[in-house]
Amino acid sequence: MATKIYTKRGDDGSTGRFLGGRVSKADLVVETSGDVDEAIAVLGVARAGCEDESLAGLILYLQRELFVLGADVATHPERRDRLEEGVSLVTEAMVTALEEIIDERLTVRPLEPVFLVPGTTTTSAHLDVARTVVRRAERHAVAALGSGAVVAEPVLRYLNRLSDLLYVLARDASGPAPEPTSRG
Repeated sequence: MATKIYTKRGDDGSTGRFLGGRVSKADLVVETSGDVDEAIAVLGVARAGCEDESLAGLILYLQRELFVLGADVATHPERRDRLEEGVSLVTEAMVTALEEIIDERLTVRPLEPVFLVPGTTTTSAHLDVARTVVRRAERHAVAALGSGAVVAEPVLRYLNRLSDLLYVLARDASGPAPEPTSRG
């Protein structure tokens, strides 16, 4: 017999948490999880159209790390002790790794004091969309924390650094030509 994709357990408006328990699909933690899922998908679109193998590899790495973050966020709060670092638990080392990638990339291509208009290339545009989704995930995570939910501090820092990195990667993916700016 074929496995069914539907369980009908969510028909009441609830969803399962990682390591047990259920919560409303309207919960801010679930909003955060949905944003993370969307970011993974948008990064997949960016990777699928990316001709730069090194960048595509980095995007895949980020997608895999977002699965770790998704597990961290979705975990039943009373069962966090069962999470594994780098597998289902975001670590400070993961945040530091993002910072190192940002610093390395900015050494090659320093920031300019202008607002860039997204869309120079398809890959850069998709990375910019991913950046905005990650920013939304961060806002939802902060709101969830503010409402009393358990959201680990490294998750917040990771989302913040990831959005910065995606900005830098979008600039890189735009190529060497001058980027359109809001100044003209």
